[in-house]
Amino acid sequence: MLKLLKYLSICLISAWVLLACHPWSPTELKRPPLKVQFGSFVGEYPGIIAQEKGLFKAQGVDVELIYKRYTKIEQANFSAGKYDGISLSLGSFIILSATNPDIQSVMVIDESTGADVVVAQSQIKTVADLKGKKLGANLGGFSEVFVTEMLKSANLTSDDVNLVKLEASKIPQSLKNNVIQAGHTWQPHLSEAIKSGGHILFTSKQTPGLILDMIVFRKEIIRDRPEDVRAFVRAWLQAVNYWQANVQEGNAIISKVLEIPSNTISLEGLHLTNLAENQTFFQSSNPNSIYKPAKIYADFFIRSGNITRLPELKSLFNSSFLNPPS
Repeated sequence: MLKLLKYLSICLISAWVLLACHPWSPTELKRPPLKVQFGSFVGEYPGIIAQEKGLFKAQGVDVELIYKRYTKIEQANFSAGKYDGISLSLGSFIILSATNPDIQSVMVIDESTGADVVVAQSQIKTVADLKGKKLGANLGGFSEVFVTEMLKSANLTSDDVNLVKLEASKIPQSLKNNVIQAGHTWQPHLSEAIKSGGHILFTSKQTPGLILDMIVFRKEIIRDRPEDVRAFVRAWLQAVNYWQANVQEGNAIISKVLEIPSNTISLEGLHLTNLAENQTFFQSSNPNSIYKPAKIYADFFIRSGNITRLPELKSLFNSSFLNPPS
């Protein structure tokens, strides 16, 4: 009888060990992919390369990239938890943070260094010539901040011009029809405007550090899945390096995924930021840090009524994923 009990005990212990080591054990549950929402802007394309070249997986994180146009609905979906991360312009991030402070930027992905332009009719030779004229911009966001900074360069304010709310895609036809005399746009709409007789009056090369795009995560994800966020940042920066070293192959990958001609993919006027530049951006003591343009946006949005309180800027930027783990 004792031998039988001993045998049964050994069997029970063995069974418990086997169950504990079984791949279905709760300790082995796989983390869900990070869901990150993008538009279709060229500065976001390193995400495609990171995905297609397996760089996210190599760093130990599954990522689901979701491509939709930037809309207030998608930003609201992000705030509500439908997405873990999102790509936003600095201006959009500041506005969103006013209603949802539980979000943080973890990296800057690109800087406009000429890609954003104000294109004008032929008779407008200088920024000063815009006085009393109609100027098109997507009001209430970074577009309005950009044209306001342009006007400052000629000692003008928005009161000196007639601002007309227009999307970038509407600028060429509006110039042609004399609805406006100048407007803020970018490629491919810029080429269309120039074909119709417009010319470049001002570019983002003259406002360094102002127009930035970034990756933003919900604080809940940053708190609960820091290693996944760190892996995402590492893979993204690897993809930037890869694309810059293998332009044709990178373009071919993007062309296939987005089903667009590879000859339409261009980084002209856009700078993809690397690790060292990100570390500089997130260093508050640096005169070229992100805090300077963030304050410009925040102050502007307070004055224009887009936000009602000044956000605590230092709480919006998390540099911990740009530094080696301690």
